[in-house]
Amino acid sequence: MPEPLNAENLRRAPKVLLHDHLDGGLRPRTVLELADEAGYRSLPADDAGELGLWFRQAADSGSLVRYLETFAHTVAVMQRPDAVHRVARECALYLAADGVVYAEVRMAPELLTEGGMPIEAAVEALLDGYAQGMTEAAAAGTPITVGTLLCAMRQNDRWDEVADLVVRYRDAGVVGFDLAGPEDGFPPDRIPSAIALLDRAGAHRTIHAGEAAGTESIRAALDGAHAERLGHGVRIADEVAEDGELGPVARRVRDAQVALEVAPSSNVQTGAYPSLAKHPVDRLHRLGFAVTLNTDNRLMSGVSLTSEFAEVATTFGWTWDDVQTVTDRALAASFASEREKARLLGDVVRPGYARLRA
Repeated sequence: MPEPLNAENLRRAPKVLLHDHLDGGLRPRTVLELADEAGYRSLPADDAGELGLWFRQAADSGSLVRYLETFAHTVAVMQRPDAVHRVARECALYLAADGVVYAEVRMAPELLTEGGMPIEAAVEALLDGYAQGMTEAAAAGTPITVGTLLCAMRQNDRWDEVADLVVRYRDAGVVGFDLAGPEDGFPPDRIPSAIALLDRAGAHRTIHAGEAAGTESIRAALDGAHAERLGHGVRIADEVAEDGELGPVARRVRDAQVALEVAPSSNVQTGAYPSLAKHPVDRLHRLGFAVTLNTDNRLMSGVSLTSEFAEVATTFGWTWDDVQTVTDRALAASFASEREKARLLGDVVRPGYARLRA
């Protein structure tokens, strides 16, 4: 008999996470302790429970100003290499304990330089922190591989610098490039030299698109930035008719199996959809799009990858077949080496689901 598809068993299931922001996933206690060390006095609460609740309520408020304020606090306490190292280490350990066996975690290193830290020092602190977390997770019997995605902020002009860092550190754990920040008004080919640098180096990239803006942002990400995956991408559903007929961009994305890094709780929180039941994640999955499930910002949304799978499975009646299909897709779309993908699929993912379905 297969194991029941519940939160406890989903936590044991080997999972793959492609869209997780480091500055959106700190532990409330870590925020408090780092703020104390840095002399940062602007936090809205001085108790871990109250602070965690404030982050979730501010992100749920429907106010973009309050939502962005949450990141102002987390970034403010991450302005030193030791703070970045700690947050990265704790991220790896947290995800491993949640049953994630491969994760790509993203951060904009330029946001970590406001206190004077050199951007290279920020990247190295990220890599060293993840490496230590991976070592400790393996020793605890919950091995995880964490790859680093470096984001350039669309509205800023440091794309070339970030693209160069992606290439320079790709043998040290950086697996790809991302564009984050406001989609409207800042097209993904605004600084063509950065895209050309990535193209010449054969560097991977995933681009935020199809979250706040519609399918035209998705087309621009594919054509302008040569995106291999779409961060969120859910607005592709705007081109899916009631009868399942697909518009040109939707057909292109489905036929090319461009992975959609879907984060349902985050999409509901930011108002893209009124509820999970109204979210297109299941519809896109059933139509054969390369849907993957993701956390986006664990602190602000109060979620884990386990809870995302549990909520979606409960809402839409998913089975272990659906969970494994989404996991297989995420691993295939990851920027891990082909050798690492084969190892994880054969030694970890397939045996893990076989045990749950036995």
